[in-house]
Amino acid sequence: MIIPWEQLSPETLTLMIEEYVTRDGTDYGDIEVGLEARVEQVRSKLKQGVAVILFSQSTGLCNIVARDSL
Repeated sequence: MIIPWEQLSPETLTLMIEEYVTRDGTDYGDIEVGLEARVEQVRSKLKQGVAVILFSQSTGLCNIVARDSL
């Protein structure tokens, strides 16, 4: 189920994005990008509709995924 990012409080959205961008295996290439910049990159992709928040009813977990991967 897709959860519209606008329905989350700003604090919850920020925490969700921070958790996403700090997961093991997240790779941003050869240049080190700070946490704030990574959070803003993901927030921008959510606002553009390029990424979505996906909630799994079976696991109770949320994830941020590229819309075109659905």
